[in-house]
Amino acid sequence: MQRYFDNAATSFPKPNEVLDAMQSYHLHCGASPGRGAYSQAIDATDMLDSCRELLCELVNATSTKHCIFTLNCTDALNLAIAGISSPHTAKGEPVHIITTAMDHNSVLRPLHYFLSNNVTHTIVQADSSGIICPSDIQKAITKHTRLIAVAHGSNVTGTVQDVESIGLVCGDIPFLVDAAQTMGHTPIDVQTMRIDLLAFPGHKGLLGPLGTGGLIMKPGMEKIIAPLRTGGTGSESEHPVQPETLPDKYEPGSHNMVGIAGLVASVRWILEMGVDNLHKKENQLTAQFIREIRNIEGVRIAGPQTIDNRRGVFSLVLDGCPHLAAKELESTFAICSRSGLHCAPFAHQTIGTHKLGGTLRVSFGPFHTAKDISYLTQAIAHCAQLCYA
Repeated sequence: MQRYFDNAATSFPKPNEVLDAMQSYHLHCGASPGRGAYSQAIDATDMLDSCRELLCELVNATSTKHCIFTLNCTDALNLAIAGISSPHTAKGEPVHIITTAMDHNSVLRPLHYFLSNNVTHTIVQADSSGIICPSDIQKAITKHTRLIAVAHGSNVTGTVQDVESIGLVCGDIPFLVDAAQTMGHTPIDVQTMRIDLLAFPGHKGLLGPLGTGGLIMKPGMEKIIAPLRTGGTGSESEHPVQPETLPDKYEPGSHNMVGIAGLVASVRWILEMGVDNLHKKENQLTAQFIREIRNIEGVRIAGPQTIDNRRGVFSLVLDGCPHLAAKELESTFAICSRSGLHCAPFAHQTIGTHKLGGTLRVSFGPFHTAKDISYLTQAIAHCAQLCYA
């Protein structure tokens, strides 16, 4: 039996309800929302509205029309970064953006693309556990700072940032949180945490299908964020320009409704289970893994060494042979893991593993058990012996 430990990349398995909902959409609906007055089109529109409502309920967002669906989390981050930068650079105004050493290439690469267009950015460094000090972000702010972007959870070390404290120092500067590794795993309250822009994928902690995601905006952000794409929305079709009304301003073209159907079911499942309960269970598995891995010679955990400031994503250093270990885990133990730099080069520089080819990463999901964790640690012990030899 295959054991899947790569939930930081995409969650597996999905709740049965997700698969049932996707099949039901194809069998009984199949229509595009906002493109007709017949019953199936209305059903599709209701499904889309339900998904926005559930997502906003999950993170305590106030306005469903400010929940914008995108292709994935990367697309949402591009919308936030480009949408804030473009109006200023079009006028020749300088734009300064603050990011951190723990950010993913989904933030770093869009910024690099804009660097030649009057955009600069500061990368705030983290400590050896991957933790960002809010005061360091505050010190990096200039009169031209237009955006502060922070990964809530690291896809390398599992480090969870204190976004509430960071939100305090941001003041009136838009605060973009990349929730790729936390939404569905960790309680998020966009109001308490002072989050202006929350980017999320549907296929990770939310347990939905690939090709789904979104950007939840604080009301008012639509006044400063330009759309990335324009096109048909099914609304205001008499006008050749993109509607200003939300969410249509940012959602041209037909939606991935089979994906949305699955996301409705997965978010509903999470709400029924309770994020606090899921978080508590993951903390228990995380504590068990830390406890058991400490007894293995030749293996060390990068990042936080306790359940504080972290979730169940682990980078393991095995004497510089992460790729060999990943192959051995699959071939001998049928364990799916991931080795390498994980699209986060600065994070690996922070923990000192960039010259080793990265790390061996394992990441937990809601269907793992204590027995699964023990099986994993025993397998890692075997791999450590191979590397150590």
